[in-house]
Amino acid sequence: MFVLNRATAMCFRMFEVADTIDLEKCRTLLKTGGKVSLSREGSEYVQLSNPPLSLDLGPSTLMLNGASVAVELAARVFDYGSISVCLRVPIPKGMSLEALIPYADALYDSPDVDTAAAAALEKLVLQLKSALHSPHRWSKNEGYTVLVAQEIEGNPTPDVLLKDETLARLLLGEVKEPRLSTAETREVLDQHFSYTDKDLAIIEWNASFLYEPSGNTDIVDLLEIANAQLLELRYYDDVLDGELTRMYDLIEQQRGGSLLKSPYKKLLRDLMQTLIELSEFIERIENALKIVGDVYLARVYESAVVQLRIKQWTEQVTRKHRLLQQTYGLLKGEVDTDRALTLEIMVVVLILLEMLIAVGQLVGGIRG
Repeated sequence: MFVLNRATAMCFRMFEVADTIDLEKCRTLLKTGGKVSLSREGSEYVQLSNPPLSLDLGPSTLMLNGASVAVELAARVFDYGSISVCLRVPIPKGMSLEALIPYADALYDSPDVDTAAAAALEKLVLQLKSALHSPHRWSKNEGYTVLVAQEIEGNPTPDVLLKDETLARLLLGEVKEPRLSTAETREVLDQHFSYTDKDLAIIEWNASFLYEPSGNTDIVDLLEIANAQLLELRYYDDVLDGELTRMYDLIEQQRGGSLLKSPYKKLLRDLMQTLIELSEFIERIENALKIVGDVYLARVYESAVVQLRIKQWTEQVTRKHRLLQQTYGLLKGEVDTDRALTLEIMVVVLILLEMLIAVGQLVGGIRG
C-alpha cells in the first residue's frame, strides 16, 4: 500500500466568456500575472503561439465531505476566449492511495468546486471586462482533475507503482467496486509515461495522476491547455448547431420573394460573416499549440488529445462548418441565378421598348 507524504489535487473548471481576450490589456488591468512557459527538457519543441496569462487569486475555503478545507485559487486566461479556474486542494499527509479514492471522487464532479470556481470567475470577469471582446457566458463548463504526488513513502519507481491496481480505481473514482477487471485496469493504466525512473504520468479522460518529485508543472500546464481547447470545441459545436438550425428556419421562412429581389441577400451576408468568424476560431484553436518534435511532453500532450477526444470534436466542428459553407454556396448560387434572371428580363424589356419605339416611329412616318 502506497502512502502519500506530499500531494495536491488540482481541480480545474474551464469557462467560455468571450470571443477573444486581449491578454496584454489583462496584464495592464490586473497589474500582475505572467505568461505560461514550459521549462522541462525538450519543451522548446512544444510551441505555444500565444501563451495564456497565469494569475494567483489567493486563498479560499472549500467544503469537502462536510469539512472546511483551505485551498489556493489560481486562474489562466486564454486569448481565444476562455478562462480556467484552478482550486489547489491539499491531500492530507499520510493518506494511502486506497483512502484517496473517495476523497478524489468527491472532487471530480463536486458542486462545491463548481460554485467556488464560478464565484472566482465572476470577480475576475468584472476586473477584465474591458479586455473581453464580444463577452458572453456559455451555460456549460469543462472540468478536469490532476492528482499530483511529489513525495510517496518509499520512493517507488514507476514500474512498481503501475503494479498497484488501486491507481485505475483512483482515476475512475470507483468507490463501490473493490476490484476492476484486468482488461479495464489495463485500459486505464495503458496511457502512462515516464521520463526518468522517478516520475510517472497516467492520463485519463476525467483525471490524471502525476508522480513528480521534481515539482515541475509542465504536464499540468499541458493538460489544462488541452482541456481549454476541448471547451472551445464543445462551445463552437453548440454554436454551429444553433446556427444551422437558425439558417434552415430562415430559409424556410423567406422562400418566395419577388421577381426583382432575392429573399436571401441579407441572410447570405449574415452567413458569410458567421463563416468568417468560425474560420478564425478554427485557425486560433489549431495554432494554439504546435508540436515540432517527438519529445516526452509532446507524447503526453498527444495522449491527452486522444483521451479527451479532441480530434473527434475537431472533426465534428469542421463537418458542421462545411455544412454551413455548403449552405452559403447554395444560397449564393440562388442569389446569382436570380440576379442573372433579373438582368435577362431587363434586357428583354429594353429590346421590347426599342422595338415598340421603332414601330411607333415607323407608323408615324407612314401616316405622315
